[in-house]
Parts: sequence; structure tokens; C-alpha cells
Amino acid sequence: MNFDVDYPTDGAAVITAAGRLNMVAAPKLRELIATTVTEHHRPTVVVDLGATDFIDSSGLGALIAGLKTARSAGGDLRIARPGKQVTTVLQLTNMLRVLRPYPSVAESLA
Repeated sequence: MNFDVDYPTDGAAVITAAGRLNMVAAPKLRELIATTVTEHHRPTVVVDLGATDFIDSSGLGALIAGLKTARSAGGDLRIARPGKQVTTVLQLTNMLRVLRPYPSVAESLA
């Protein structure tokens, strides 16, 4: 799993996740979100899942932990461009109510 962080606007960060968001990659994502929010003062985080081809419960846990971190800093965590497998997992776990997907990064930042 590869992560790339971009800071397109003041107060926001976009983390692009490419590969499999599983129990191996989840701790790194959780740490990256926490660092982005607390050390880089970016309370709004968008996780771009367009290149994420698999997510499991550990990956969902990292996203939920990131959501809590962002909200406790007065921001939000949003997901953008989830693929079919990711969307299916979000539907099956009823997480679409908590992690509302956006069709693009630009729309998630608007």
C-alpha cells in the first residue's frame, strides 16, 4: 500500500491510498491521518480511494479512527472515489451513513 499526501487548500489534506487497505496498511494510514491533523494542522482530510482495490475491517477501522481524530480537531474525514469492492464493503457494514463517499476529490473539498 502506498500513500501520498497533498495539501490543496488551507486546512485540508488529501491522502491518496493505492493498493490494499488491510491489516498491514491500516496502522500506517491511521498514523498518517493523525499526523496530518495534529502536526500539519489540517483538520479536514480527504482519503482518495480511487486506487484502492481492497479494504477489510482493519482498513475500515483506520478510516473510523481518522474520522474521530479529524472531528475532535474540528474537522472531518471524507472519502472520495471508492471503487466497487470498497463500496460493497461500506454497504455491507452500513458505513455509508458514517463515511459518505464523494465521486471526486474536488467535490469532497467543496
